[in-house]
Amino acid sequence: MINQALVHPKSIVVIGGSNNTSKPGGSCIRNLIKGKYEGKLYVVNPKEQEVQGLKCYQNIQDIPVTDLAIIAIPAKLCLEAITILAQQKKVKAFIMYTAGFKEETREGEILEQQIAEVINNAGASLIGPNCIGILNRYHHSLFTLPIPDIDAHGVDIISSSGGTALFIMESAMRMGLRFNSVWSVGNAAQITVEEVLGYMDNHFEPGTSSTIKILYIEDIKRPDKLLHHSRSLIKKGCRIAAIKAGSSESGSRATSSHTGAIANPDLAVEALFRKAGIVRCFSREELATVAAVFTLKELKGNNIAIVTHAGGPAVILTDALSKGGLNIPDLSGHPDAETLKKHLLPGASIHNPIDILGTGGPEHLEIAIDYCEQKFENIDGIAVIFGSPGLTEVYDSYEVLHQKMLSCQKPIFPILPSVTTACDEMDFFIKKGHVNFSDEAGLANALTKVIKTPFPSGDSINLWGIDVLKMRKSIDEIDINGYIAPIQVQGLLNAAGITTVTETVSGNWEDIAGFAQKEGYPLVAKCVGPIHKSDVGGVILNIRSEKHLRIEFDRLMSLEGSKAVLIQPMLSGTELFIGAKYEETFGHIVLCGLGGIFVEVLKDIASGLSPIEKEEALSMIRSLKGYKIIQGVRGQLGIDEDQFADIIVRLSALLRFAPEIKEMDINPLLATSNGIIAVDARIRVEK
Repeated sequence: MINQALVHPKSIVVIGGSNNTSKPGGSCIRNLIKGKYEGKLYVVNPKEQEVQGLKCYQNIQDIPVTDLAIIAIPAKLCLEAITILAQQKKVKAFIMYTAGFKEETREGEILEQQIAEVINNAGASLIGPNCIGILNRYHHSLFTLPIPDIDAHGVDIISSSGGTALFIMESAMRMGLRFNSVWSVGNAAQITVEEVLGYMDNHFEPGTSSTIKILYIEDIKRPDKLLHHSRSLIKKGCRIAAIKAGSSESGSRATSSHTGAIANPDLAVEALFRKAGIVRCFSREELATVAAVFTLKELKGNNIAIVTHAGGPAVILTDALSKGGLNIPDLSGHPDAETLKKHLLPGASIHNPIDILGTGGPEHLEIAIDYCEQKFENIDGIAVIFGSPGLTEVYDSYEVLHQKMLSCQKPIFPILPSVTTACDEMDFFIKKGHVNFSDEAGLANALTKVIKTPFPSGDSINLWGIDVLKMRKSIDEIDINGYIAPIQVQGLLNAAGITTVTETVSGNWEDIAGFAQKEGYPLVAKCVGPIHKSDVGGVILNIRSEKHLRIEFDRLMSLEGSKAVLIQPMLSGTELFIGAKYEETFGHIVLCGLGGIFVEVLKDIASGLSPIEKEEALSMIRSLKGYKIIQGVRGQLGIDEDQFADIIVRLSALLRFAPEIKEMDINPLLATSNGIIAVDARIRVEK
C-alpha cells in the first residue's frame, strides 16, 4: 500500500540518525538536507543532542506526530520502535534500511512478519526492510551516494536490490540519464516491485509523468499484476525495460517430455515480458543503455546511416547492427552521394559508413548529418561516432551534435568513445540534456532489443472453429492422472481445430492389418506405453509391406511396458514443435520452435503466456533463430507461418478451457504440402 505519507511526506523522522555520515542514519540526513527537503525533519538518537544541525530527541515518545519514519537501528530494536511509531505517533509510512531479517535467518523472517503485521494493522506503508530507501522530487530518502539529477521527465527505477539500483544509477548517470524517482524495495515485506509499478500506473498523468521505467526484479510475486500494469503503462506511452534475476534453475527437471525437459522458470519470464511488451535485459549496463535509447526519438524503420571519423568502430557497429537485423544501406549510388563527397575532405568515404576522416571537423560532421536527415530518404536513423583524435578539443563538434539532435526529425544515436581524452567535452554534451553511448556494440544490442520487443498483446481468445463443449466433455471423461491415451489426445486436438494425422491404436494384429490395408504404405509404427518410445526402439519408420509390419508389430508388443501399437501414414515435411507446461503463479507457458534436432539439441524455442493472440504467436515464430527455415531457404518452400501461428492460438485456447492439462507436446507437428498436421502428441492431465 503506497500512500501520500510515503511519496510526499510533510514530516520525516530518522530513527537512528547520526552525525556520522558513513552510517546509513547519518548519510540519509545529509541527503535529505542537501536535497532541500521542505518538510519538518526530526531525529531520534539517545546518544546525541544535535545531529547535523537538527535538534535530536533521545526518546521516540517525545517526537511530534510524523508522516514518515526512516528506520536505521539494529533489527532487534525495530519491532518495539515501530509499534510505538505506528500506534502512538500515528506514523503512516516507514522506510526500513535495517538488514538482518528474512534474508539471513528464520528468526529474522518471523521478526519481519511481526513488523509488517504491525504496520499493516495501522494502515501504513512499508518500504523494505533491507533497502537503501527511495528518492523522488519531494525527498531524498536514500542513504547512498551518488544522488542523481532529478528531472520530472527522467527515468523511474524500481529495484529489489538496493546495491543493484545504486550501480545501475552509476552506469546510467555516466550515459547522461536523469531520474524522476528511485525505489528500492529490499525484502518487500509489504510493497513489491509490482506494487510500485501499479502505483505509477494508477497515478499516471499524460504529459507530466515520467514515461521510462527500468526494473530490477529478484522475485515476481504477482505475474498478473506485473503484466496488467506494464501493459497499461506502455499503452499510455511508457517504455519499460527489466532484468529478472535468479531465473536459471540448477538441478534436474522432469524429462517426461520435450516440454518437461526444456520448460523452466526463465521461459515463463520470457513469455510474461513478451506479452507485457517489456524489453528484457541481462546486465546493469544493458539496462541503462536500453533506457538511454528510450530517451531518443523513436526509430521508425530499419535503415541506419553511420557517420564516423574512425573506421574501426564503424565496422564494429555495422556488424553488430546487421547481426541484429538492421540495415546499413550503401549510399554510394544515391544521386546526392557524390555532392556530399565534394563537401568532405579528400579520401572521405560516402558508402555508409560515411567516414569524414580523423581530421574531419564540426563542419564536416554537420553536413554529413544534414545529408542523412534531408537528402537520403531511405535512412531512418543516424548513428554518429565521434571521439577525440588526440589533436584538438571537440567542443565545437559536440555543439553541432547537440543542435542536430534538437532539430533533426530522425533519431540520432551519439557514440562518444573518448571517455578519458574528451571527458570534459562529454560532460559539456551531457549537461545540455543528452545521453551518449561509449560502446557501439552495446548500443547496437540495445537498439535491436528495443525494436524487436513486441507491443503488448491482449488476452482475448479466438473461438472460431473450436468446440469448447467437446473439449470439456473429453476432459471430464478422463478418469486418471498422468499421460492420457492417444485416442483421448486426438479428441482434444480435434476439438481445438488442430488437424491430426489419421491413426489407429490396437494390441490386435487384425485391427492393425485392416488399417494398413485401408490407408496403404509406407507407414509409421510406435509402441504405446513407454514414455520415451525412441529410447527403447519403439518408433519404426518407412514400413512398406504387410510382412515388415507384422514383424515390427510383434517386436513392439514384446517391449517392456508396451500396451498397444499405434500406426499412421508416413508423411514428409518440415518438423515443427509446440509444447505447453503449467508454471506455478504464471499459468500455462506455450513453447514453439522447429522440431527434431532444433528442439532436442539446439533448444531453439520461443515462449508465450496463455492465452495467446495471433500477433503474439507470429512474434514468437519470428523470434526463432531458425526463422529463415520457416521463410524458406535455398529453393525450399517456406512453411505457412500464418497456419503455424493459428495452431499456437488454438492450443492456448485449449489450455484455457482445459486447465487440467499440465504438460503437453506436439512433436512433430509436420508442415506438409497439404498443410500442418499434428503427427505425434502427448498430454499429461492432473484433475
